[in-house]
Amino acid sequence: MSRGSGEVSSSQQADPALSELEALARQSGSLAVDTEFMGEGRYRTLLCLVQLAVRDEAGTLHTALIDPLSDELDAGPLISLLSDPEIEVIMHAGRQDTALLRRRFDTEVTAIFDTQVAAGFAGFAAQASYHTLLREVLTIDLTKTASFTRWDARPLSKEQLRYAREDALHLPELATELKRRLHTAKRLEWALQECQAVQCASDARDLESVFLRLPRVRNLSAAAQAVARELVEWREQVAAAGDRPVQGVLADAVLVEVAKRKPASIHQLQGIRGMGPGTLRRDGQGLLDAIRRGADRPHEPLAQLPRTTRSDTRDAALIALCEALVRARTIEAGLAYELVASRSDLQAIVAAKRVNHAEPDVRTLRGWRRELVGEELLELLDGRVSLSSQNASLRVATARQQSRTGRLLRGRHQA
Repeated sequence: MSRGSGEVSSSQQADPALSELEALARQSGSLAVDTEFMGEGRYRTLLCLVQLAVRDEAGTLHTALIDPLSDELDAGPLISLLSDPEIEVIMHAGRQDTALLRRRFDTEVTAIFDTQVAAGFAGFAAQASYHTLLREVLTIDLTKTASFTRWDARPLSKEQLRYAREDALHLPELATELKRRLHTAKRLEWALQECQAVQCASDARDLESVFLRLPRVRNLSAAAQAVARELVEWREQVAAAGDRPVQGVLADAVLVEVAKRKPASIHQLQGIRGMGPGTLRRDGQGLLDAIRRGADRPHEPLAQLPRTTRSDTRDAALIALCEALVRARTIEAGLAYELVASRSDLQAIVAAKRVNHAEPDVRTLRGWRRELVGEELLELLDGRVSLSSQNASLRVATARQQSRTGRLLRGRHQA
């Protein structure tokens, strides 16, 4: 830990700096966390550096850089902080950071306050960058000098260490200011609810989901689907063993074609488009073995997908009307539109109403979003809410207000 300089912590013993930082984090109740990682050319993204920052009671910032690549690292104090629901973990755009920390240290990451998520409730764009928020919220300009660099190299350069430390340094102050604004706007609770989803972020690969996402997999015969399942498992094992990208072992489209044709020799494999010589040289025999194993698997065809309410071209006008209402309400609330609804959410709501189906399970109709605009959307589609333009702005009126306006107009006409 340091207030300006220092090396990366990788000691097998509990590092004094990290231990001291743990004590400070428990006193303050919060810990800022950022990471550096590399995903190019690997089976899974590699966590290369963890940056920590804590502001003590006197307002002094303390930082530590942790080396997750070191076999000698004692990460006990860090794990203790990340998994403690009493310690707020401050991140920016923290989904990948959280996934990497959970996998590398085999721990949960709780009580996350994500400044990117929070900023969406404070009038900023849903995907506002860290540097944008520092500039617009704290009037701090950072120079990106080492963002695209080899974070897996050791030792790290002084420039890399300085860049990494600065990335976490301002997170506590940014979080404090965003929470102040959200508290004033009575939006802090909504932001905290949304931050909870970040805690569940994971980069674990579910092979059943991978199989179901294969292109045109449901068009394959039951026998070919069995081969495709075997190939998915084989490809995953090869990629993991060699730390290679999954698609670099065998691309999805090629995998499906192999499953359909079931080649029995290297020569037949060569006739499949996209099957490169490198793949045949390294993995050809293993691929043929996997095809044979797949042919011996039970042939269980995929069940048909459940029927869903499909959007209709006639829905376009109503979807646009719904979007106008959502945009009006998000502007009034100072929220990023993307936090509340997507076009697919609105399509599902409109389509379900058209055929008189139950409400679709979309985020716009759950929790705080329903409170903000979801219920009103349903009323709009039921004809109990209307939209109109007044003084170059959108006006929303309920059925009661429409009825009252109608009576007033009729009274004026009779007068």
